[in-house]
Amino acid sequence: MPLPPTPRSGLQALMHFIGAIGLVAGLSTPAQADEVQVAVASNFTAAMQKIATDFEKDTGHRALLSFGATGKFYAQIQNGAPFEVLLAADDETPAKLEKAGLASKRFTYALGRLVLWSPKAGMVDDKGDVLKQGNFRHLSLANPKTAPYGTAAQEVLKKLGLLEIVTPKIVQGENIAQTHQFVATGNAELGFVALSQVYKDGKIATGSAWIVPAALHTPLRQDAALLEKGKDKIAAQALMKYLQGDKAKAVIKSYGYE
Repeated sequence: MPLPPTPRSGLQALMHFIGAIGLVAGLSTPAQADEVQVAVASNFTAAMQKIATDFEKDTGHRALLSFGATGKFYAQIQNGAPFEVLLAADDETPAKLEKAGLASKRFTYALGRLVLWSPKAGMVDDKGDVLKQGNFRHLSLANPKTAPYGTAAQEVLKKLGLLEIVTPKIVQGENIAQTHQFVATGNAELGFVALSQVYKDGKIATGSAWIVPAALHTPLRQDAALLEKGKDKIAAQALMKYLQGDKAKAVIKSYGYE
């Protein structure tokens, strides 16, 4: 006749109970939480930092952000950089990557605005006539070869017939972040920057500015793309979806994008 089972000790019962709780807790944690490597155009820095925080809070996924010039990201991606999502400052770069088989699922996440800005009150008038008057020593703009906002600034100067006149005064930033830094630190009295860099609570936060009419340059249509290295990554796909949601759109709009 088999002996009755030995009663489980109080300690054994407690450990069994704790293990069961741990199992339930583990099931409640997002099983697929992961990281996504994101290349972000410099003009979108502040907005994307906010979106990334919300994204992690809402999905459990973490976005690892790298900021820089779109043209440089293009070269890096072609050379095998580990980025999984690209948030470009134009629509041409994602299109070229898609054509090369390096990207897919493109969509426009923002329409950028260019602004002539100075941290000094009264320096820039609301029509941009300061450019014609020439009462400044240095004008900063981003490198038009790698930064779409730099290309737009160059187009504006050409349309106004001022490019040759102001060229000796131009201080060129590697990207729009460095361009803004040149102006903010006084290395240039004024410069063409992204509206998102100087916009807060529905207005220009400091200094003086001329929001450049969109008709003076090619539209700054900013496209996102899922890169080849992220096509099978749940976190990358989740970020692409999140950027098209109402919460992300509200953040984008709050930084002056259309």
